[in-house]
Amino acid sequence: MTVVLTPYWSDGVQRLKAEPQPPPSPPRGFLPAAYDDAVHATRCLVQLRSKDKPIEQYIYLSQLKHMNEDLFYRLCLANMQEFTPIIYTPTVGDACLQHSHIFGHPEGLYISIKDRGRIGQILKSWPHKDQARISVVTDGSRILGLGDLGVNGMPISIGKLSLYIAGAGIRPTSTIPICLDLGTNNQTFLEDPLYLGLRQKRVSDEAMTEFMEEFMFEMSSTFPKLLVQFEDFSTEHAFYYLDSFRHRYPVFNDDVQGTGAVICLGSAGVGVAMQLLSFFKLQGLSQEEARSRIYLVDSQGLIFDSRGPMAAHKKYFSRSDYSGPPLTNLAEVIKYVKPTALLGLSTIKGAFNQEVIETMAANNARPIIFPLSNPVRLSECEFHEALQWTKGRVLFASGSPFPEATWESKVHYPGQGNNMYIFPGLGLGAILCRASTVTDTMVEASSLGLADSLTNEERNLDLLYPLLDRIREISAFIATRVIRKAQEEGVDRNRDLRALNDSQLLTHVTKKMWNP
Repeated sequence: MTVVLTPYWSDGVQRLKAEPQPPPSPPRGFLPAAYDDAVHATRCLVQLRSKDKPIEQYIYLSQLKHMNEDLFYRLCLANMQEFTPIIYTPTVGDACLQHSHIFGHPEGLYISIKDRGRIGQILKSWPHKDQARISVVTDGSRILGLGDLGVNGMPISIGKLSLYIAGAGIRPTSTIPICLDLGTNNQTFLEDPLYLGLRQKRVSDEAMTEFMEEFMFEMSSTFPKLLVQFEDFSTEHAFYYLDSFRHRYPVFNDDVQGTGAVICLGSAGVGVAMQLLSFFKLQGLSQEEARSRIYLVDSQGLIFDSRGPMAAHKKYFSRSDYSGPPLTNLAEVIKYVKPTALLGLSTIKGAFNQEVIETMAANNARPIIFPLSNPVRLSECEFHEALQWTKGRVLFASGSPFPEATWESKVHYPGQGNNMYIFPGLGLGAILCRASTVTDTMVEASSLGLADSLTNEERNLDLLYPLLDRIREISAFIATRVIRKAQEEGVDRNRDLRALNDSQLLTHVTKKMWNP
């Protein structure tokens, strides 16, 4: 057996590491005489497809990944359209809800408030410390549209990193799923005898901030090349901790930075609204012009100044140009605003009802309807409804996948406006250029890169997003855009990439992708 040794630096000392080797074949007699790897891959697909519930398929794939990681990712890459809804949205939502009941083996780190003062010791126990390049960190406080799930939020970190690996070719040993256990206010879980987390209410903001300061300091000290992605923190904490850490550590939060005249329904839409504002400014609008084109609607209706007290994160988009009676009905808001796009992040099933969508269709030749809430059962509307109520004219994308539908004998394909198209390439680009911080313009570059990645065939099919089967190609293209933007902003620490032209850079990025 040939062992390849690669030099690397650790703690100021040059060391050698062995490149990962494929697992050795079992000794003769441990497998049947007719066993064949290719046939076994087919066997695994047959076993997967024999499960009639998505959560059973999720459990099966989790076990397969644990037993044979290379085979799991080979199958995933060959069947992205089939695997993605199982390992990520929408099934990952059910996996989170049931995490304490279906837990079989650890796949990441659980760090609790009880670990204060020794977080560094826990992080140093990670077996692939020197290879760590990206971590997805959640505190479980706002998982998808499901609310506070506490430690049961771990599958969202696992699922996201699985897509980094499959979609962007980041090596599995370079990833660290982390769930922070700061308690939960979910009484059902606190009373569940199988619940895996601390049986206490969430700690105060002051205690959480002290914990987060220690956590981020130790993460940076233990894993100096690590990019951290915050995932599914509560809205207020998501904004606060991104602002607190983004200029000190390589950290980003695509809930705030990357999932997005427009109406955003739901308080979680503030992050999308901020990203839209940045995009509008890129197109030449002033700050005030951009802000004036965005309207927010929450559970009390249109957000405007004279409505009364409101959460701090909503104030920036509160309207100063409206002072009439409260507009609590979404269709009435649309009649008043006459928007071109309607984005839903409310987790309210049916919020985009027939009246709402028909009102949008009356104002626009191609109304933009994006029900982005996850999972499917919390989506503001379904694709076939939007297609029917707009007479086939809708430009549609949802947070979770919907099946294709037919209108007047023509097959229409729904887009999935999920940040799964963005974050693998964004993360890969940030890792390869060793970005010191992930700027908003880097996120914007990834979004524009996605838009530019559509082929002529995909455009002819009226698709808003490229086919998921091309995710590796898309991620490589997005990564090059992200690297170039990081170079423009001077936040790249791998300056060697500056000498490459665009074609050479794309080749370099593609060669860096791990293949199972």
